[in-house]
Amino acid sequence: MLEELKHTSLYSRHLQLGAKMGSFAGYSMPIQYDGIVTEHQVVRSSAGIFDVSHMGQLFVSGEKAESFLQFITINDVKKLSHGKVQYSAMCTEEGGIIDDLLVYRFENHFMVVVNAANITRDFDWMNKYRPEGVEIENYSDEMDLIAVQGPNSKNILQSIVKNNLDELSFYNFLEEEYCDNLLTISRTGYTGELGYEIYGSKRVIPIIWDKLMDNGKKWNLIPAGLGARDTLRLEMKYCLYGIDMDETTNPFEVGLGWITKMEKGNFVGKDELVTKKENISRRLTTFEMNDRAIPRLNYSVFKEENKIGFVTSGTQSPTLQKGIGIAMVDEPHTKIGTEIDIEIRGKMKSATIVKPPFYTNGTANIL
Repeated sequence: MLEELKHTSLYSRHLQLGAKMGSFAGYSMPIQYDGIVTEHQVVRSSAGIFDVSHMGQLFVSGEKAESFLQFITINDVKKLSHGKVQYSAMCTEEGGIIDDLLVYRFENHFMVVVNAANITRDFDWMNKYRPEGVEIENYSDEMDLIAVQGPNSKNILQSIVKNNLDELSFYNFLEEEYCDNLLTISRTGYTGELGYEIYGSKRVIPIIWDKLMDNGKKWNLIPAGLGARDTLRLEMKYCLYGIDMDETTNPFEVGLGWITKMEKGNFVGKDELVTKKENISRRLTTFEMNDRAIPRLNYSVFKEENKIGFVTSGTQSPTLQKGIGIAMVDEPHTKIGTEIDIEIRGKMKSATIVKPPFYTNGTANIL
């Protein structure tokens, strides 16, 4: 029997806009509206609005909430003050990545935003380690989430909110009442451009979507689907869980050593990660195609006649107008400038390992 897909509160709007819908993490989600390339380019030049309500929200509270999250995640939660957001991950005892996530610190609780496909698994994993004095609540089915991304996103969102968005720094959030509903508005992003996320109830999110779509016309705001979200994140080398990383990879292999705070004290997976940090045999690398070809998931990577890895993500970059990709490559072949070959439909196509990100003109850190 086919699994019945869930719908977000914006489902009817996607259909009205003529979106091509597809299955993603148990949800029927918009893949594209006017086309992936068009949506990608408008986000880079103006702004796009995304329905990302499939993401999960787990609330952690109680007197031991901070110490619990400090133990269950690899970043240093103690550095978070009220209104701050932190990128982090959870690992198994063996050091494999269970999920990458965001931690929001509110005055009396934390919100952990997890990947859609991992909501139940993450919730169960956290409860496995939950001590007395900590409560974990899954609000994923009660909340929806939209993101406005692009150089004009601040102007568009500012048209409907009271708080001064000039005062909202990168990886910070604020709360605001809207139509008798409390919103959480953050500034993180997954595209490399200036962008904001709006968390709210299923009742208020459609109201906000409609208002933003209407007000955003003067700034050329368009709806964008998960297809454009994927090409945008790939140009920034933002990894996708389940594709570029999973339980078989550790943070140091996939370039997340910068969020792995080995000095913070004990945490799940630390003992194994101490060893893995000193014995890295492969790394997630970025490459550009020299030949006219598009790399895809699981294509083999070669150096001369030896297989040295495999592609995890690949696409035709709308910005660079060439094939780009992320690949897990064996040492010692990960150095920038290394010439490699990607096997595409039985033929070897030339590529070069390059320094990420592919796209360097983003507006994410402005203001």
